[in-house]
Amino acid sequence: MTEPDQLRLLAVHAHPDDESSKGAATMAKYVAEGVRVMVATCTGGERGSVLNPAMDRPEVWERMAEIRTEEMARAREILGVEQEFLGFVDSGLPEGDPLPPLPEGCFALVPIEEAAAPLVELIRRFKPQVMTTYDERGGYPHPDHIKTHDISVYAFEAAGDPERYPDLGEPWQVSKLYYHMSFTLPRTKALHEAVLATGAESPYTEWLADWDAEKDISHRVTTQVPCAEYFAVRDAALIAHATQIDPTGRWFSVPLDVQSNAWPTEDYELARSLVDSTTPEDDLFAGIRSSAEVS
Repeated sequence: MTEPDQLRLLAVHAHPDDESSKGAATMAKYVAEGVRVMVATCTGGERGSVLNPAMDRPEVWERMAEIRTEEMARAREILGVEQEFLGFVDSGLPEGDPLPPLPEGCFALVPIEEAAAPLVELIRRFKPQVMTTYDERGGYPHPDHIKTHDISVYAFEAAGDPERYPDLGEPWQVSKLYYHMSFTLPRTKALHEAVLATGAESPYTEWLADWDAEKDISHRVTTQVPCAEYFAVRDAALIAHATQIDPTGRWFSVPLDVQSNAWPTEDYELARSLVDSTTPEDDLFAGIRSSAEVS
């Protein structure tokens, strides 16, 4: 086999559609290079809202769980990835002051050792060298995103330990763990200024006006993967999640050529590494490619 056939990437996400809004162009790039890419989807998105006005119909709400599974299948096909559901129930996004309690039995309330078990099993079976997930804030503070971070870090450590989960397959140690760094101030400013330069109205104006620069995470970026030629694939996969994405909304208001010129990468923080690689990087498999083995 050629070297890319030996490489495996596991992307851990909270809900169907998260894989298409965070790191999708990166995954499409690696798939095109022959890397095996697996998406682990923690929940079915059962408690998600219908965010596309064109899909806000009673029959859609009645079949939300089934529809989101169907949407995931279409997005998976577009991206060319493998995908498995880990089987947990969406926690929903609590709103109000004070916040209401989370629903009984939801993903966010499952004890960490139990919640990480199916991910440990998948890691040992799929044998990825690289994992991607969310940072400790979940990317944004949705309880399922934070839980996804927690189980990813837990499983990264546990999957390689023969003393832990002995009934879930032979131990496998992932070499590198990355966090998505999708929404940084420099990236948003670059896109904003690029849109204004075309004479169009920027969809980022209000967002930037409210941005707390002290909370910017751009200093944490270690790795920028060039993948602009796959932005169209990313968008097609995102649109496949029709209940969640309005194709006339902000996500798609910046032309692809403007995006590609202003910020042609998807960005990550290298959070854990058991191999030697020098940052900044432009490849999630830096330090691995030369030593990858078929397993």
